[in-house]
Amino acid sequence: MTTVLASQRNDDTFESVWDEIVWRGLVHVSTDTDELKRLLAGEPVTYYCGFDPTAPSLHLGHLVQLLLMRRLQLAGHRPLGLVGGSTGLIGDPRPTSERALHTKEVVAEWVGRLREQVSRYLSADGINGLRMVNNLDWTAPLSAIDFLRDIGKHYRVGTMLKKDAVSARLNSDAGISYTEFSYQLLQGMDFLELYRNYDCLLQTGGSDQWGNLTSGIDLIHRVEGATVHAVGTPLITNSDGTKFGKSEGNAVWLDPAMTTPYAFYQFWLNTADADVVERLKVFTFLSRAEIEELAESVRTEPFKRRAQRRLADEVTSLVHGPEAARAVESASVALFGQGDLSALDEATLAAALSELPSATASAGAPIVQLLVDTGLTSSLSESRRAIAQGGVYVNNAKVDTDAAVLEQLLHGRHAVLRRGKRTLAAVRVAG
Repeated sequence: MTTVLASQRNDDTFESVWDEIVWRGLVHVSTDTDELKRLLAGEPVTYYCGFDPTAPSLHLGHLVQLLLMRRLQLAGHRPLGLVGGSTGLIGDPRPTSERALHTKEVVAEWVGRLREQVSRYLSADGINGLRMVNNLDWTAPLSAIDFLRDIGKHYRVGTMLKKDAVSARLNSDAGISYTEFSYQLLQGMDFLELYRNYDCLLQTGGSDQWGNLTSGIDLIHRVEGATVHAVGTPLITNSDGTKFGKSEGNAVWLDPAMTTPYAFYQFWLNTADADVVERLKVFTFLSRAEIEELAESVRTEPFKRRAQRRLADEVTSLVHGPEAARAVESASVALFGQGDLSALDEATLAAALSELPSATASAGAPIVQLLVDTGLTSSLSESRRAIAQGGVYVNNAKVDTDAAVLEQLLHGRHAVLRRGKRTLAAVRVAG
């Protein structure tokens, strides 16, 4: 069993899983709330969430859905994880421009990667174990004529034009292609297929996908005369108005090859006080009591950053495993002079240093020049003053003279420069 599943605990302070996900802020929009609460408090329900392979990895936006799916599974419900082998070839409409279409071979490779990622967050054991599906299985055999006759005839163009994703594009300079306009029909067909073959009654997704979620609800009602449900989670934003899920303007990915565990940990560690409690609710399995205790620490002792450290530890452990979380936490502490840099394994050290300003040098290079090369100072004279003031460190050892040169290396080729308490840079020795 993966670390994702091993680190969870049940929270018995809620009457139902519906009450819990509402408290955690995971319901922005939904079908009938009273009916959903009744449904989720009763016999196990089959539900699904779809993930399109438009990139080789899932990101933090997808993690919201994965953890919501896991909460429902812990409550006894039956998850279906859909990776869109066909919808990934199309791409859902973005607000401003057409998606680039990837080759079938690339999409097929990404389907495999995403299936593995989804499977890490949901248990395959027991009567409510995860079942993975691929919508290419039911779209590939379907001819265009059959699609138009069996699916397209149930849709009204006027209704399709009113969907937020479509209307936004119609009002943009890019317009919208018939390909992306038709995406909602494909997602609606997915829900219909899963309803027919798995008795699936609930779909989850981001609230920005609400038009696509309701597409399936409407189609099932027209074709089968049945009522099914959807839950749309909120789009998470930071309190300062910046977009959540970006680090230095780049997406925070779940694949460690695309976002290192160290960068991932630092992203959560840097969460603002105003945001950290909501992040704990959405992205951890800590109990209500534990989260309320951490919320109190934010109010009374924010300088200790207990909530941020716990958040970083919990989410990094969920995504990358407890061992990786311990390693990057040790690196984070050591870089700022409170731990032993030499005790860090090279992979963790290199990942941490890759996030810093850097320079390449030779062994024996003058420290005063390296301070300039890495941007820690603007001139040699400023470097000398910083050393004279006792504020320069190499691998956490204070530099006492401006004649010092680079000698001691970590793993034979790395060095950490620090000016003051928190300004860092990396040096890599060539050769």
